[in-house]
Amino acid sequence: MVRVKSFGELGRLARMKQLRHLLVDVHARRIYPALVTIDGSRIASIVELPAHATIDAGYLIPGFIDAHVHVESSMLPPQEFARIAVRHGTVATVSDPHEISNVLGEAGVEYMLTQAQHACMPIAFGVPSCVPATEFETSGARLNAADVARLLSDPRLTYLAEMMNWPGVLHGDAEVIAKIEAAKRVGKLVDGHAPGLRGDDAKRYIAAGISSDHECTTLDEARDKAQLGMHILIREGSAARNLEALWPIIAEFPHLAMFSTDDAHPDELLRGHINRSVARCIAHGLDLYDVLRAASVNPAVHYRLPTGLLRVNDRADFALVEDLCAFKVLETWICGEVVARDGKSLSAFVAAPTPNQFRTTRFESADFAIRVAASDAPNTVRVIEAIDGQLVTREVQTMLMHRDGILEADTATDTLLIAVCNRYHAAAPALGFVRGFGLTRGACATSVAHDSHQVIAVGATREAITRAVNAVFQGLGGLAFADDDAHHDADHDAHHGAVELLKLPIAGLMSDQPAEEVARAYESLTAKARSAGSPLRAPFMTLSFMALLVIPELKLSDRGLFDARAFRFTPVILQS
Repeated sequence: MVRVKSFGELGRLARMKQLRHLLVDVHARRIYPALVTIDGSRIASIVELPAHATIDAGYLIPGFIDAHVHVESSMLPPQEFARIAVRHGTVATVSDPHEISNVLGEAGVEYMLTQAQHACMPIAFGVPSCVPATEFETSGARLNAADVARLLSDPRLTYLAEMMNWPGVLHGDAEVIAKIEAAKRVGKLVDGHAPGLRGDDAKRYIAAGISSDHECTTLDEARDKAQLGMHILIREGSAARNLEALWPIIAEFPHLAMFSTDDAHPDELLRGHINRSVARCIAHGLDLYDVLRAASVNPAVHYRLPTGLLRVNDRADFALVEDLCAFKVLETWICGEVVARDGKSLSAFVAAPTPNQFRTTRFESADFAIRVAASDAPNTVRVIEAIDGQLVTREVQTMLMHRDGILEADTATDTLLIAVCNRYHAAAPALGFVRGFGLTRGACATSVAHDSHQVIAVGATREAITRAVNAVFQGLGGLAFADDDAHHDADHDAHHGAVELLKLPIAGLMSDQPAEEVARAYESLTAKARSAGSPLRAPFMTLSFMALLVIPELKLSDRGLFDARAFRFTPVILQS
């Protein structure tokens, strides 16, 4: 019999919760039946039970942490993102509000912080380091070194987010170095972003104080960086999928590996999160404790998160899973409370405010014409080649004949038109050609265009691109598919059903609707793109990265075709 000494003691006992399950102790590398007592938000005790003790089904494991994600890329604001992520055993994320800050500047960062205050899951935000990502594009805002230093003094912002301007680091750009030094002064980490960087360049980049990278696409690249002490984030998102190439790094450098989604669209997030990467790594035969360390301990320690790791006195953040193969999540606990059970969040949807920045305009098909001299000679053009599941592209060249002095898309060779339209200022669209999207008709357009988030479109005809782009501008942001098959008149617009639009009224990046509705609309758009010939797993997500200038080889900004290897603009037409 327990003797209660005071009413305060009685209240404390009433707050206590007890769980009896098999506990996966990642630190001691063992599994044992345990009685876990939770007092308020913390674990008061963990008592190992006899092997024959009666326990409830399931395994207690440290909760999963996404070590690098842009919440905005889920097309959901922070509260709604968290409501879905906790279903999958995620108890925290490390997030760079880079996307919204490129649209709204410091106001965008504040928006994310404010919205996350009421989320059912903690989100550790960093200070965006590259707004804009490069000087070769037009963003909606700028954060200079002084702005970054001021933001780093905010205790709510815990690190300097991915330093994408690796050329600036290597060449000692004053603004870039000032941002890194500002983080060092206040004792905050600097995240990296260095696709393909190897050898002496990688050494210099790391020596500048940069601690991690989520851009490795090959095991050799990951090994090189890990040998230099860099933390390697294994990315498995909607567009970039690197787990199959990188999973052995967990066995080779278990103290440096972590998991990341980077960019996960709403349909993917509804199906799973870090738990899916964990299950796949276990299926590859990796050690259970090494994998769970990468999914929880390493990011918590590296990013200095207050997240609990299933130890006495830790905050009670953990997941209860059905087994240690599929990692089906039965319950997710955060701060001593159940936040999700049996695949359902215990939090309700809450509508978010919709700040934005979008000019109103309307384009004509003539705006998307690439004009050349009217001669009989073919034109040699540079073409961006998109690669499914990768952010990197290749440069290819092809020959195109003009039609009345205009170079049109050639669906027979999958040479499609691509355009970037400035949503902040009046300007003519930047135009080029792209392969890999496979459309035989119609066009896709989106205001999610990393990193400045102009409106980017790809299409089989100028007319379809025009309708898709106009729908996005009319909706002040979103994703659109415009069909131009035999069932649609070329003059139809969104009001006549030729264009399907998913509106993103929050900065042209996020929806104000529940995740389930956003996912359904997104899946419908994806299905339309595929029915028009696209072989890509995530055509809209892939399209959004065709404007990301910091990833080789060729990309398109609102100012023209860009060679990311030489870091300079390059002409579309080589000869005519």
